[in-house]
Amino acid sequence: MANVVVVGSQWGDEGKGKIVDWLSERAEVVVRFQGGHNAGHTLVIDGVSYKLSLLPSGVVRPSKLSVIGNGVVIDPHALVAEIDRLGEQGVSVTPDNLRIAENATLILSVHRELDGLREDAASNTGTSIGTTRRGIGPAYEDKVGRRSVRAMDLANMDTLGAKVDRLLAHHNALRRGFGQPEVEHPVVMEELAQVADRIVPFLEPVWRLLDDKKRSGARILFEGAQGTLLDIDHGTYPYVTSSNTVAGQAAAGSGMGPGSVGYVLGITKAYTTRVGEGPFPTEQDNEVGEFLGTRGHEFGTVTGRKRRCGWFDAVAVRQAVAVNGISGIALTKLDVLDGLDEIKVCTSYRLDGRDLDYLPASQGQQARVEPVYTSLGGWEGSTVGARSWADLPAEAVKYVRFVEELIGAPVALLSTSPEREDTILVHDPFQD
Repeated sequence: MANVVVVGSQWGDEGKGKIVDWLSERAEVVVRFQGGHNAGHTLVIDGVSYKLSLLPSGVVRPSKLSVIGNGVVIDPHALVAEIDRLGEQGVSVTPDNLRIAENATLILSVHRELDGLREDAASNTGTSIGTTRRGIGPAYEDKVGRRSVRAMDLANMDTLGAKVDRLLAHHNALRRGFGQPEVEHPVVMEELAQVADRIVPFLEPVWRLLDDKKRSGARILFEGAQGTLLDIDHGTYPYVTSSNTVAGQAAAGSGMGPGSVGYVLGITKAYTTRVGEGPFPTEQDNEVGEFLGTRGHEFGTVTGRKRRCGWFDAVAVRQAVAVNGISGIALTKLDVLDGLDEIKVCTSYRLDGRDLDYLPASQGQQARVEPVYTSLGGWEGSTVGARSWADLPAEAVKYVRFVEELIGAPVALLSTSPEREDTILVHDPFQD
């Protein structure tokens, strides 16, 4: 039996929510280990859609323990709102089924405002990176700068004031530079006091909880957000998120040792999408891109922003397989390709007249790489709802096998619709 880490192998939006929900039925514990409420999952269960941002996907499943690890940055007001919204849908979130790392960093209103001020200023100079303006980056900056307010501080209001003063000394200096009024100490204290009683009951030394679960033999599912190509180190920098999104972060972001990480499942869309700014070698700003976007309903769960669409990039995914140590992939949205006469796959790049089999780290080179495509025939039949290989058209199976060969990883799961049961199981990740 293996614990499983789920990561996105592209620029996010690969369909992690459905796969994590599918896997959570086999797990006892589901752990979020990085990111914040800038990423979203949509789960469809018995025809009901649940939209999650901070809460682990296991929270909609009875008897599952959900954990928000120390690697996550938490907007406490957004978390309370999400818990209340699920409650209106009949999902009860209590300390019995959700635990939060006491050493997780909090996102405050000053972080959201700073995020917006920076994006506005960057937009005026054409240097915007397209953040969600939710304060994720500034909160991670304060964490690294050792001035953040952490979840545990909500339980110690007598010492919170000094921490807020230290935080505001930094933020007010930045605000003055943007020509904005300073934030007063009592405003932040009141902001935190409003949610303290709602958050504190969920707090725990999560590293110890997970160690106990591991020793008892519980199956643990680690759930990442965003995708590998948005990783702060390994992504298309600076058009990336502010945390490590790769599988290695599952250990650091949860408090468990690397030896606790078993099978790494890379969620991989059968084509490629990206939200926001940044390089995208296989982007199709044409009728093909419109077809993929319309058929795939490519709009962000959190922001509603339209996603850029393009052909499958085997070079980038192969790189993600190596960086994450991916054991197998879950290939999603194969059904979106139904009806295309021709399907292209990027098998290499051309850069300044030479062949390249990887995505370079240089921002300038990333912008100049040109995709080299191999064309495959499409298929006439439908893959929607297929639950076995026999249900798939022969050309669809050929496409899947071609992808496996190019990226150097087998397909463990194949998703053929948003419905949870429309999944072909090739290999159970928990049975490593």
